[in-house]
Amino acid sequence: MAQDKGDVLELLKFELKFLEDGGYGRSPHAPRREPQILQDSPSCLNFGEPDKPHPCSECWMIDFVPEGQKNRNAPCHFIPLTAKGETLDDFYRRGNQLEMEEALDKWLRAEISRIEHERERL
Repeated sequence: MAQDKGDVLELLKFELKFLEDGGYGRSPHAPRREPQILQDSPSCLNFGEPDKPHPCSECWMIDFVPEGQKNRNAPCHFIPLTAKGETLDDFYRRGNQLEMEEALDKWLRAEISRIEHERERL
């Protein structure tokens, strides 16, 4: 589902702001549940929808997911965030929230910069 680069750029910026503002801290509504990065963001199609009525294939982030991972549960957790190809799934397996958020922050900034540079060349 290729989306307009302007829309994706704004969504990436929104996600970065959400991350910077501590959006993935524990929720007062579910203090015992660890937040799920990207899935617990207002930019997720299924945000606040426990039944997940929207397929992930309709998500604006699906174009960042490698082909072999697009049919996984939470495909956004398989977006390569680092030069080593580490994903949110990898960070969850290691259990390090700080490293995960730092990797996401760097990836978001890199994608924002890449898209902005592409737009400048047009």
